[in-house]
Formats: sequence, structure tokens, C-alpha cells
Amino acid sequence: MNQVAERAACVDHQQLFVSLYDELRRLAQRKLRQGGAANSMGATTLLHEVYLTVHARDGVVFPDNARFLAYASRAMRGLIIDYARSRQALKRGAGFEITSLPTEIPEQVADSSELQRLSDAVDRLAAADSRLAEVVDLKYFGGFSFAEIAAMWDMSERTVQRDWEKARIFLHKCLSGAEMSA
Repeated sequence: MNQVAERAACVDHQQLFVSLYDELRRLAQRKLRQGGAANSMGATTLLHEVYLTVHARDGVVFPDNARFLAYASRAMRGLIIDYARSRQALKRGAGFEITSLPTEIPEQVADSSELQRLSDAVDRLAAADSRLAEVVDLKYFGGFSFAEIAAMWDMSERTVQRDWEKARIFLHKCLSGAEMSA
């Protein structure tokens, strides 16, 4: 990629990030507040890590804000999983109790292997139906409401709810070990 095109791509990413920064920050604060005292990652840290992730990707183009938010949500998912894994690492002295996977708050999951299993299941879902996987990323990891997702995608809230239910069924079957055809 030549320098002019690279600079234009960076400006586009930077402009998107700047224009959506307040929304992304509110979202990160809300999700981190839900995590309670056990979560020591700050909203600013999470957002800046997302920025670095987006900026490091060459050739990624976002045709609209919804695509950027979906990508940022997937990046947050990866960061949350990595953060949970690093906190769990024995070399850091983590001594968490294994719990079941909650359906609302990824920050409360103590077992990083559960988050990894969930991430793998979402990746399988993306291979089967990318829109359903984006709903999971935006709803579960991004904390967006059905109404917010529907507005981003210019579709009915009920359609997003149906997609969420389909995705939850798929993920439940993946996580419970039932065979899924992708």
C-alpha cells in the first residue's frame, strides 16, 4: 500500500474513532461498571487498545458507522478474553474460582477457557451466519440494546431479537457439545 493510500486509510479510521469516541466510551464504561470491583481494566484502556487494534490492520475499510462499531465490538471481545486469560495466569498469582458462564456480563467470567470456548463458538457461528455473529458481538460483548442494533442496521427491533435467539440457540448447542452443521 503506498503512503498516500495508507495515510488516507488511517485518517478514515481516526475520523471514525474520533466521531464515535463518546459512544464507544459510554459503552465501555457501562460494560465495565457491570463487571463490578473484580474488573480492574479501565474504559480508556479498553478503548485505546481497540484503537490500536483497528489502526494496526492494513486495508480494513468501514463503509459506515455500524460496520466500524461491529468491528470494534469484535475487537473488544478479543481484548476482554485476553484480559481474562492474563488475569487467570498462574504466573500472576490469580486464584479464581471456576463459575458457570453468565449470559450478560463477559467481565464476570472467571474461567478464561470458558471465554475462549465462547469465542470459538462465535467464530463457528460467523462461519455459518455472519449477521448472527455480529448480533452476538454487539449485544453480548458490545452491550448494545436491540433497539440500538436495529437502528444501526436499519431493520426492525423484532428481527434483531429473532437473530439473537437463533444465535443463542446455536451457541448453546456449540457450548454444550452438540454437533452443529455450519
